Amino acid sequence: MPLVTSKELFQKAYKGGYAIGAFNVNNMEIIQGIFEAAIEEKSPLIIQVSSGARKYARHEYLIHLIQASMEMAEASGVSIPVVLHLDHGDDFDICKKCIDGGFSSVMIDASKHPLQENIRITREVVEYAHSKGVTVEAELGKLAGVEDEVNVSAKDATYTDPQEAKEFVDKSGCDSLAIAIGTSHGAYKFKGEPKLAFDRLQQIQDLLPNFPLVLHGASSVPQDLTDICNKYGGAIPGSRGVPEEMIAQAAKTGVCKINVDTDLRIALTGQIRKAFFENPAEFDPRKYLGPARDAIREVVKRKMRIMGCSGKA
Repeated sequence: MPLVTSKELFQKAYKGGYAIGAFNVNNMEIIQGIFEAAIEEKSPLIIQVSSGARKYARHEYLIHLIQASMEMAEASGVSIPVVLHLDHGDDFDICKKCIDGGFSSVMIDASKHPLQENIRITREVVEYAHSKGVTVEAELGKLAGVEDEVNVSAKDATYTDPQEAKEFVDKSGCDSLAIAIGTSHGAYKFKGEPKLAFDRLQQIQDLLPNFPLVLHGASSVPQDLTDICNKYGGAIPGSRGVPEEMIAQAAKTGVCKINVDTDLRIALTGQIRKAFFENPAEFDPRKYLGPARDAIREVVKRKMRIMGCSGKA
């Protein structure tokens, strides 16, 4: 079962009024948990690898772990379309390495540059990627927060300008666009009442009809997950994510891809902390990574149902 690009999946998602979950991976247990969820939910799947994940786990290991998971899915009798996507590639070189290394989709994030420079860099990646049959996601606007190499302060965050979004897509040729409407990276997304700029999302939709949009920093940071983490020695009090009802609303209004990373990290860490707390003599990795993998599976299933992509494989 070969990897697919995002193009056809996004067309179906846009018409069907749902989004596809894009889940970041760093090790075997996270990959296994995500695929187990996709098989149970019969959902299309976007597996994301950041530049930090490539450095930590190595490109070659991740590729083979994902390929093995796809083979296991096929053996189960469930045909799951899988996109392997580079998350937040910050220059042409890393995008090229991933394209040449077997990824079916890449993100070039040149959002730190002025508009015309962002367009130029994105266009360069698009031309190379399309020549290899690979799709490209770009970003316009700046999300606050920290994730791997991405670090933007709240004062430097900017919402996506709808008119600039139209110009950017027309000139860059990108296949999807990550927009900033109030989400942010990390576990602390809102100090006050959570709010997303759905009016801005609609303006962008009006100018770019039928064009797939992407939400980064869209973890919900569910209270039940943070409670487990904090109960067993964690220190993430007061964390707040994007409410699940807002995620569901975005998925119905032209957002075709929704990124999830923080929720996976919290779920995994909480179960490991719990295992160590309850049995401090334990040193068998299988005894704490197994429950962590199960927690990943349940979080991903929950996300797929909220986004509406369950049953859409």
